[in-house]
Amino acid sequence: MAALIHCDTHTAIWLFAGEIDRFSEKAVQAIDAGTLMVSPMVRLEMQFLLEIGRINEKPEKIMKTLAADFGIRVCDDPFEAIIQTAETIHWTRDPFDRIIVAHAIRTHAPLITKDAVIRKHYKLCVW
Repeated sequence: MAALIHCDTHTAIWLFAGEIDRFSEKAVQAIDAGTLMVSPMVRLEMQFLLEIGRINEKPEKIMKTLAADFGIRVCDDPFEAIIQTAETIHWTRDPFDRIIVAHAIRTHAPLITKDAVIRKHYKLCVW
């Protein structure tokens, strides 16, 4: 069975857009070899990005395409447990990052992200 790997929001958006050239070689290898997952918070962040004009596609379409093309599924860990883990993350005030990282922590999984702050604090990041 392939290793479980979480994707940050920008990772999911770049995969949807086919922008593989934006990824490091190590990230591409992880994408090819892993079982990909996202926090439900990724979908909410996509909605926020749509509302402020940073992306042009609805999250529902992005997520359906990612599921079909990459087998990405949404993590269904209990929300209360995720929030308890997120409460222990003190290095960011960004609620999206806190919950996305908390999902990765709870599943003991790497997180594919280019975000330097997350990579500095979550040692299982891949980039």
